[in-house]
Amino acid sequence: MASVTKPPLRILCVHGYRQNSSSFREKTGALRKLLKKQVELVYMTAPCSPTGDGSESGPASGAGEDQDSRGWWFSDSQARSFSAQQRCLDSLGLDESVAAVRDAVKELGPFDGVLGFSQGAALVAMLCSLHRQRSEPHLAFRFAILVAGFRSACEGHQGFYDSPLSIPSLHVFGLDDRVISDTMSRELLPTFLDPQVMTHPGGHFVPAASAHRQTYKDFLSRFQ
Repeated sequence: MASVTKPPLRILCVHGYRQNSSSFREKTGALRKLLKKQVELVYMTAPCSPTGDGSESGPASGAGEDQDSRGWWFSDSQARSFSAQQRCLDSLGLDESVAAVRDAVKELGPFDGVLGFSQGAALVAMLCSLHRQRSEPHLAFRFAILVAGFRSACEGHQGFYDSPLSIPSLHVFGLDDRVISDTMSRELLPTFLDPQVMTHPGGHFVPAASAHRQTYKDFLSRFQ
């Protein structure tokens, strides 16, 4: 009897700060090739346009800034800029970004899972928490992949981390990441129950070498 081909998992991809859907798609080309038989990656663009010249860890990091750069929220509301290490009482743009994700799911979904990179990974953690709090159907993902994720330093966001999330999660981060340190990524792990971790020796990017294929595949196979 011929084997039945399983349909690919559909994953919504949430880019990092000062990126957009097109640039993130280009930067994850190796990942798409690595997992082409197992997943379909669908990309969306954040609604917020930065005006500052900073990046996720400050102006000097030079982390993946693109033409038509976008962000998911600003830690400095007046400057419309963001730093993952900036402590603030409240942020600007998060509500618009959550609404944009809902719209993307309505228009492009359904999705099995969600993948976020850097500020996008921090947003993914918040989306998972919002679904737990409100049971929103358009934020109901079966799994989450968080690459170079971190816990927001904004005081107004701390409610997202009140209790661990049961959604299956894969956390990926580089041991030589100078933008979001592996220490910052590890601080996000207690937000999830039984988080799976994959580290790599490199910096601030989505790893997709052959050495990583099996970890991705083993995690994704749980949902096919």
